[in-house]
Amino acid sequence: MIKAKLHSTESFGAVDGSGIRFVIFLHGCNLRCAYCHNPDTWAIKHGFSEVTPKELIDQALRFKPYWGRQGGITVSGGEPLLQIDFLIELFKLAKSKQINTAIDTAGEPFTNKGPWFEKFKELMKYTDTVLLDLKHIDEDKHIRLTGKTNKNILEMFKYLNKIKKPTWVRYVLVPGWTDGEGELKRASEFLKKFKNIERIDVLPYHTLGVHKWGECKLKYKLKGVQPPSEEKVQIAREILIG
Repeated sequence: MIKAKLHSTESFGAVDGSGIRFVIFLHGCNLRCAYCHNPDTWAIKHGFSEVTPKELIDQALRFKPYWGRQGGITVSGGEPLLQIDFLIELFKLAKSKQINTAIDTAGEPFTNKGPWFEKFKELMKYTDTVLLDLKHIDEDKHIRLTGKTNKNILEMFKYLNKIKKPTWVRYVLVPGWTDGEGELKRASEFLKKFKNIERIDVLPYHTLGVHKWGECKLKYKLKGVQPPSEEKVQIAREILIG
């Protein structure tokens, strides 16, 4: 039986999709975002428990009375798409129980070719909403920020629009990194092409996870960077959302 490498769960997530969500955090991520607040989810060699889809659904169903009409489960990480076989089985089971499903992803594993893409198309049959990060619109700056290209991630945006999959966009506003007016305008022009995007969230950079870098014996790259002012956040929202 297929099992997931599980980091943790949250019973009453309020910012991970519509309504109240049971949030599942999986281990493993190929990005190395400079501002990551969960670096403890990167590795998959240690620090995880293994669970089956049924075990997670049974756990989630205990909280279903609190979800209301819009709530459900969200799988986050780490990067959940690295465990796509598990996601397919989990969401198939969720749908058999009439549970709303969402994926919170940075899109890094996405490819529109080969066996993985066939699995992704299957997964989308059982996925109600995708929460997709736009780390940076510029490829070179995206590489500096995350260690990886954004080309395939931008292709994922296009594919989700093609299949009309409801998508929420998340944009982390990091002073000196992602708050330039020119790059915000480029991101806005890119996102305006798509009719499947239901909302765009501008998330102010914060330092709440910095202590985890020390615990993981990692050097924090954004030392000294302060959260953006409310004025900067509002300007970004006006550019990105309109």
